[in-house]
Amino acid sequence: MTDQENAREAAIKRLKAKREFKMHLGVYLIVNAMLIAIWALSAPQGFWPIWVLVFWGVGLAFHGWHAHFQKPFTEEDIRREMGADR
Repeated sequence: MTDQENAREAAIKRLKAKREFKMHLGVYLIVNAMLIAIWALSAPQGFWPIWVLVFWGVGLAFHGWHAHFQKPFTEEDIRREMGADR
């Protein structure tokens, strides 16, 4: 593969990760809105949806970090890691 093909493949992978994160965020918002509605329409004693909001939210935050902020490996990173085995 050429450098151009490698760069294109990496860009496609990042775009897919960002799209998957947007879908994950949408599902999170819809499901949690429904849970809050169920809580509000039932006898609301103690905000039990908080458990889902918090724990799923932590997973969502890690997914978002991975999709938007994690930098791809550079050739220098790979060479440095290969040299660490010696």
